[in-house]
Amino acid sequence: MSRILLVEEGREAASVLLDELHRAGHEVDHIDDGAVALHRVLTSPPALTLLDVELPHVSGLQILEKVRARSDHPIIMLTARSDEADRLRGFELGADDYVCKPFSPKEVAVRIHVVLRRYAQRRSVVRPSVPITFGAVRGCAILDGHYLPLTRRESLLLRALSQEPGRVLTRSKLLEAAFPEALDVNERVVDTHIKNLRKKLATVSTAHDWIRSVYGVGFAWESQARHDA
Repeated sequence: MSRILLVEEGREAASVLLDELHRAGHEVDHIDDGAVALHRVLTSPPALTLLDVELPHVSGLQILEKVRARSDHPIIMLTARSDEADRLRGFELGADDYVCKPFSPKEVAVRIHVVLRRYAQRRSVVRPSVPITFGAVRGCAILDGHYLPLTRRESLLLRALSQEPGRVLTRSKLLEAAFPEALDVNERVVDTHIKNLRKKLATVSTAHDWIRSVYGVGFAWESQARHDA
């Protein structure tokens, strides 16, 4: 099916994942060193990388940051850390998904399938099929030929989300986009504006959820083809 790069220092965790991914039909290469993995991803990227956070020489988050500076290559982070701050940091750096140990190998295989599908959709999105434009007039946006009357905050949120379709943006990142001048605003205000934005997007297509929620993390823009509207 797909060539997967597993970057994991723990032998036991790597062995279990290798067995499950092989059963799922994937070709899997295993690397246990951060520096070697970084060179591999940058010079010969696989279809997707499973990347442990704790690695010798170069950490998983450092690898993620360096790769994201060059490409949108699919990366799922693996970590024994369950702190919300660590997960949010990974998503802010551009991780496509985050799996905490101990995990179910079958669940990891499913997550790989989902991330690869979304990546393929991002790559194959024909921009003209679902055009979104922002007019010079504040609060004016046109999605798939439909005029959307937006507040300034809604417009800034929609612009940030639609610029990276499929990519999960954390609440803090969206807060920076919608409130660039504010220093003391609760992140949960983003949820209120997203809720109002969803109502307006529903006028374009009630059958499609344009904004996908990722529990405890943030939101992602889900584009679609015109014939799905």
